[in-house]
Amino acid sequence: MPTMIFVNLAVDDVARSRAFFEALGYSINEGFSDENAVSVVISDTITAMLLTRPFFAEFTRKTIIDATTSTEVQLALSAESKEEVDATYAAALAAGATPAGEQDHGFMYSKSFDDLDGHHWDFVWMDPAAAAGGAPELSVDEMRAGTTVA
Repeated sequence: MPTMIFVNLAVDDVARSRAFFEALGYSINEGFSDENAVSVVISDTITAMLLTRPFFAEFTRKTIIDATTSTEVQLALSAESKEEVDATYAAALAAGATPAGEQDHGFMYSKSFDDLDGHHWDFVWMDPAAAAGGAPELSVDEMRAGTTVA
């Protein structure tokens, strides 16, 4: 069985978050969803568990950050094509996301947004040859030149 990842994120409104991720085309695992959480199925091995802040707090002793003012993680998901990156990005913005940047280095193309609760998501396409053989070396200046932040 492949290793699975369950990304747990604190959200303010489960119903609003559910509608947002359904607008991006993801399904919901109803068996793990209720008024405190929504289980967003991203793939066979990736699930985003979106938990109300009080419910999330039951699983940690640490302070839960405000993702609209601090970054706890940058979540990057692969796409099959540049067109899929563009379509997902457009759907996210239409559903209320905030643009957070984009990159085009030829071999790698991505667009980023912050979801309704401020969590940072990247959708990335990488040339299969670059993915198999490793990306070409880029200087910090070349990386910055390929990045625009909205």
